[in-house]
Amino acid sequence: MINCNPETVSTDHGVSDRLYLEPVTIDAVLDICAAEKPVGVIAQLGGQTPLRLARALAEAGVPVLGTTPAAIDLAEDRGSFGALLDRLGLKAPPWAVANGGEEALAAAERVGYPVLIRPSYVLGGRAMAICDSPEAVRAYIARERPEGVLLVDRFLENAVELDVDALSDGEECWTAAVMEHVEAAGVHSGDSACVLPAQSAGPGLIAELEEQTAALARGLGVVGLLNVQFAVLRDGSIYVIEANPRASRTIPFVAKATGVPLVRHAVRLMLGASLAELGLPVAAPQRHVAVKEAVLPFSRFTGADPVLGPEMRATGEVMGLGGSFAEAFAKAQRGAGQALPRSGTAFISARDADKPEAVALAARLARAGLELLATGGTATALAAAGLAVTRVHKISEGAPHVGDLIEQGAIDLVINTPQGGQGARTDGFEIRAAAIRAGIPCITTIEAGAAAAAAIAAGGAGYPRALQDGGRPTRPGRAFRPGPTVV
Repeated sequence: MINCNPETVSTDHGVSDRLYLEPVTIDAVLDICAAEKPVGVIAQLGGQTPLRLARALAEAGVPVLGTTPAAIDLAEDRGSFGALLDRLGLKAPPWAVANGGEEALAAAERVGYPVLIRPSYVLGGRAMAICDSPEAVRAYIARERPEGVLLVDRFLENAVELDVDALSDGEECWTAAVMEHVEAAGVHSGDSACVLPAQSAGPGLIAELEEQTAALARGLGVVGLLNVQFAVLRDGSIYVIEANPRASRTIPFVAKATGVPLVRHAVRLMLGASLAELGLPVAAPQRHVAVKEAVLPFSRFTGADPVLGPEMRATGEVMGLGGSFAEAFAKAQRGAGQALPRSGTAFISARDADKPEAVALAARLARAGLELLATGGTATALAAAGLAVTRVHKISEGAPHVGDLIEQGAIDLVINTPQGGQGARTDGFEIRAAAIRAGIPCITTIEAGAAAAAAIAAGGAGYPRALQDGGRPTRPGRAFRPGPTVV
């Protein structure tokens, strides 16, 4: 194993027979290959970094196991991938390729705003941005100074994002999981909470996503792991956002939630086995609801804004299991250091587009026994719906304001969805920063706010569940069998 990060758990000396803590660069990898003389190299289990090396390794005479470098490039080259989608009859958001920042403006005009701009072979969402105007594109170019190929995609607003993880032997495809993101499309998958099984997708949609994933696996010639990200609009239209011929960061989560050793199966496929030889069930077991939540580092950086976007900021992940989505979500929040309150006061400030949903989640919080605080327009909307709400000053309106209440410990939960406009952004930033300093849960998307309200209304996290016991709850008085993973 070659790993440039000694902090990750995969560098444990028991994972591999030999471990190299070296930069994952072509020169370093070729030097190691010259010393070890491996049968082949697996590039699917380290994100985008090893994928970038696959072609150079093959050209140097080092066998790349599983999915070929040509197939990897086919998935990443937007022109070739777009042509593949056309042949398969699958849809993608309108897109364009720009060579450097100067062409990005023209590409954005052709695609239509809002657009998502990102470099090719992007890692962790670095240098990705959603731009809603030419001015925003110019600001992106000035800030990032991009060089090389840029991908410009139409950003699909108000879409539900679903991830599919699958195994393929080049001909047949087996779906390991169809997961639903809690946050709407636009939040990086590494920062978004996701739930397995998908909560809002019916059997028909699940079957269609599985069929499209299988078609992509065959079209790309994937041997091993495949992750496909889909966006589903309210009218039911399905769009392929991207296909990654590698393990996604959801693979450990899916393997634990389903009990299927996906990495072991994938490696057997890379070494020449067929799916039929693996003895997989028709469908992965769904013994419970599992939620993956990101661990975010905002409390460690003074002045950091916890607003989520297309650039990944998470430094870790946790998992919650439950008999329902509400229970699993509550556990995941607690594991991520944002334990949801069972009582107290919730402060809500929502942008205009989110106010209808804000009213619904506020009503749920009120029924659960929480008192409601809100500023300006949000307070008006809640009161118009018949909810008891106390109006408080924005920070820009002067003391006493919501920031003072947060610092005094009078608020137990902050739900603040940011909106455009410098004044609104500044005021919202101060509210969010105050919540981070105070160590109270701060939620910045209306979807996560609704999930939190459902979890609070359901009564919290419930009993622990052990993976070793099939996810069954461990109640007081019942013998508990210790093990390494309890969530």
